[in-house]
Amino acid sequence: MSALIFVYNADDGLAAALLDAVHKTVAPASYPCSLCAITYGPVSMKRAWKAYLAALPHEKRFFHRQSFARAHPDLRNLALPAILIDHGDGPAPLLSAAEMNALPDLGALIAALDARLGPA
Repeated sequence: MSALIFVYNADDGLAAALLDAVHKTVAPASYPCSLCAITYGPVSMKRAWKAYLAALPHEKRFFHRQSFARAHPDLRNLALPAILIDHGDGPAPLLSAAEMNALPDLGALIAALDARLGPA
């Protein structure tokens, strides 16, 4: 089974999460993680995104930038945020940072993923 890998352009840890929540609220235009901004509210994953992920037949893996760099040092220079897919032979880009940053909302993200993943 293939795995979807979601890599946030954000730091690990509770303190970072708190700072991110404030940043998204106070200055959303300058927040560096479009994946976080689209899929999370102030403190938790959006229900529609959670339901969409649950319906996908793929394994899901979630990383913040530091943990992704440790797990995949060969992809340390990948622009983030990004969504990758791994069919068992290593992660390959599914949605790049540029594509993620151009998405206006959760509906557009879901449509882009559906287009790339094809029929379930």
